[in-house]
Amino acid sequence: MPLNIPDKLPAIKILREENIFVMNQSRAAHQDIRPLKIIILNLMPLKISTETDLLRLLSNSPLQIEIDFLKIKGHTPKNTPSDHMEAFYRTFDELRNRKYDGMIITGAPVEQLDFEEVTYWDEMKQILDWAEHHVTSSLFICWAAQAGLYHYYGVPKYPLDKKMFGVFEHKLSNPKLPIFRGFDDLFYVPHSRHTEIRKEDVDKIKGLKVISCSDKAGVTLVKAKNGRQLFITGHAEYSRHTLDGEYKRDAAKNLPIDIPINYYPDNNTGKKPVMRWKSTANLLFSNWLNYYVYQETPYNLEEIR
Repeated sequence: MPLNIPDKLPAIKILREENIFVMNQSRAAHQDIRPLKIIILNLMPLKISTETDLLRLLSNSPLQIEIDFLKIKGHTPKNTPSDHMEAFYRTFDELRNRKYDGMIITGAPVEQLDFEEVTYWDEMKQILDWAEHHVTSSLFICWAAQAGLYHYYGVPKYPLDKKMFGVFEHKLSNPKLPIFRGFDDLFYVPHSRHTEIRKEDVDKIKGLKVISCSDKAGVTLVKAKNGRQLFITGHAEYSRHTLDGEYKRDAAKNLPIDIPINYYPDNNTGKKPVMRWKSTANLLFSNWLNYYVYQETPYNLEEIR
């Protein structure tokens, strides 16, 4: 089934070249079906790349999905054209009266700041509070996962001695959980972060459950409210070359950065990176959509509480 996304969004051309069925809003309007409504708060600096990565994964489902993109009011991205933001993104004030089947909040390049030091933290808190009663299930990625766990439950984050950077092996706590349907016993997820949350802090909070960890990368996936909130500290949505771009960008600036772990063949940065997480990413997003959004959301969105 198609992914229903705004007309002329740059991701459309890329996804169609990958034989992914996308349907623009003009055509979707003639289909008599109630699509899932998903809102994406995209805080990543390279917004068009992140849009494409997320839409690629959301398309791997038999469900028709309608996407709204949310932006922080008054924040001007440095790496995305202003006309793109104007055409495809809306502010919280414009969307706050709507309800959604699902919400995705991405990572952000602010993790080394205390939450209260982030310039848009007050608006972020408003959005997080709003999501509790306007969204059936929310998926929080990387910094957003840390922000959500801190705001909702008081879970702190801690600085790392050096960046957690690479592709890490993970284990399941309970393979019978719907989010893990089809997963192997061991699976891979990329991480790219300077901070961490700790299992002992999560375990103290009633209603929170760590459902996946890595021996090297630590807590990876936390579930709350029977799946109405899922927090992933890594970046399953990353494309093959995202870590490569981050590494070469930082190396060119002479910033302290190690070669990403378990990524380049023979640790040779001139070779094509090995993508070990594609099946994991597709299963993660399709399971979230099916079991935690579609199976749980009311037909009438106004019934979300």
